[in-house]
Amino acid sequence: MTGTLLELVPAYGLYIIAAATFLSCLALPIPSSLIMLTGGAFAASGDLAASTTAATALAGAVLGDQAGYLIGRSGASWLQRLTGAGGKPASLVARAQALSNDWGGIGVFLSRWLFSPLGPYMNFVTGAARMNWPRFTLWGALGEIVWVSLYVGLGYAFAGQIEAVADIAGNLSGVLAAGAVAVALGLWLRAAMRADRAHRDLRRAPP
Repeated sequence: MTGTLLELVPAYGLYIIAAATFLSCLALPIPSSLIMLTGGAFAASGDLAASTTAATALAGAVLGDQAGYLIGRSGASWLQRLTGAGGKPASLVARAQALSNDWGGIGVFLSRWLFSPLGPYMNFVTGAARMNWPRFTLWGALGEIVWVSLYVGLGYAFAGQIEAVADIAGNLSGVLAAGAVAVALGLWLRAAMRADRAHRDLRRAPP
């Protein structure tokens, strides 16, 4: 599937890039980062305009974020069923919830590019939690600017080593996502220990 999509980029360039970034924000298994890298490489060879490629990818990503937010906002019960079903999607939802609870708007920003596997689920989670829409939009758009600039820029700069760069970027995203979970759990555990200690101190205090 990935190979077929990449072959379509020269012929349908901007349409493929926009569709890929849009659909990836809805948790569909689309290799959007690799497609943006390929778009950047074609921009380097002069087959696509770099500014138009980046703008198209950004528009698709921002619209995808908005669609995911609206799905979460109108389908909170569906999200709860997904969480209770177990498996990888439930795990990603739980990670996104932890990131959202601990970091709020900054968590939305980081999930666009630094912890990108969590991005689509962050859209659903923040919509279900009814995060302030302008706040979600602002932080999401800022994060997407970083994501698009990073991958289109890497594709442009390393046009001859696209797949190698994609492998490195993908592995790094996975490691950082796991780190985000560890940090979130650590913060939760510390807060729980402090609350328990405060409760015990209160019980020991003289009347």
